[in-house]
Amino acid sequence: MIANNERQEERDFMVRFQIAARGIRDKRVLNAMRRIPRHLFVPSSYRVEAYEDYPLPIGSGQTISQPYIVAFMAEALMLKGDEIVLEIGTGSGYQTAVLSLLAKKVYSIERIAALLDNARTILESLEISNVELRLADGFYGWEEKAPFDAIILSAAPFDIPSVLLQQLADGGRLVGPVGPLGAQTLVRMTRRGQRFHSEALLDVAFVPMRSGLSEV
Repeated sequence: MIANNERQEERDFMVRFQIAARGIRDKRVLNAMRRIPRHLFVPSSYRVEAYEDYPLPIGSGQTISQPYIVAFMAEALMLKGDEIVLEIGTGSGYQTAVLSLLAKKVYSIERIAALLDNARTILESLEISNVELRLADGFYGWEEKAPFDAIILSAAPFDIPSVLLQQLADGGRLVGPVGPLGAQTLVRMTRRGQRFHSEALLDVAFVPMRSGLSEV
């Protein structure tokens, strides 16, 4: 459902000057960024900064990505609206909400229970119904729901886990950061049978992708 017009002018400004002005052209992505109220996904102490184009802390040593990067990654997935998407790293749930407007179904994994609970509360308050969340180790993906038309990573592994690549459908795309802190690249990997074509898209800085589960 989502209808939330609070701070709409700020979202419109964000989309026009921080996202579209920097080259994002997919109208569905731009519309999704206009509709999702980013200020609801950040701690109250940072809400005044919610529509600035930089990452913000969300607790548990994690961050919500800057709006431009969320839009860039969403556009790189090349979604048409009928896809099944796997998100590794629910975090605040903001990117999850954006993806919910771009895909048929979004499965999202988070390893930190406190973040997952908070994201679920926000997504439910917006009555987003095509998202399913799971507390799990993202390195293993979500085999029962595979194959996925698209996979998106919200944290950076040193190398893309082969388990995730094997959960891509033929023709599917994986977009995510890869590499050590300070030398990360956003990549898109496209599956063609048992082959994977890799493209380097952008130099980025993300939190490292970690294994195991955590309460906080």
